[in-house]
Amino acid sequence: MPLVTPPQSIDELMKRAESLAGFSLGQLAQRYQSSMPDNLLLEKGWVGQFIEFLLGAYSGSLPEPDFPNLGIELKTLPVDQHGRPWESTYVSVLPLHDTLNEQWDTSVVKKKLSCVLWFPIVTDKGTPPEQRIAGMPLLWRPDQEQWNILRQDWEEAMEKVTLGKLGELNARFGQALQIRPKAANSRVLTDAIGPEGSVVKTLPRGFYLRRNFTEEILQKFYQL
Repeated sequence: MPLVTPPQSIDELMKRAESLAGFSLGQLAQRYQSSMPDNLLLEKGWVGQFIEFLLGAYSGSLPEPDFPNLGIELKTLPVDQHGRPWESTYVSVLPLHDTLNEQWDTSVVKKKLSCVLWFPIVTDKGTPPEQRIAGMPLLWRPDQEQWNILRQDWEEAMEKVTLGKLGELNARFGQALQIRPKAANSRVLTDAIGPEGSVVKTLPRGFYLRRNFTEEILQKFYQL
């Protein structure tokens, strides 16, 4: 594939992103001489990585926004024909050990969510990868109410981790942020703080944005 240079301004990034809207992934892959996987279940990260490439993102797996020079995080988001997200959105790893120095203002979650370029991928269940459509991107910065919710969820999650109460970080936890396992399989374990302060082994976990939270962002932007 031809090399795509990183954008040097927000305006350049947005023009580049908007130029992709309306095209199918198959059309974009053909234009940029990229091969598509036959089964996205086996290559779940392909769509996000492909859009990152097309837009010139370069942070990789580092704990910083995808466009560090612009302070912008890129999030591809599968949505239905009505703009409703199909799933929650991964944000970052949940620290499970050595948490005493973790602070909201310096957290990876805050850094990544300070400014997000949402890139919807319009698809229905069962739509072949090559027929999925790149939607109109939007640039989002949390308002004060959203920041307050995100901060409260993050601080409550970190408190439970520090106290060894991982069992309370279940599906009901959090208004905007939820905690979910983040591992290739159940054999992947990491250190965490146990109930008595000892080190225990557990599944890695991550911060995810709830589907209804991202849906509200899209509905407000698109006025749906």
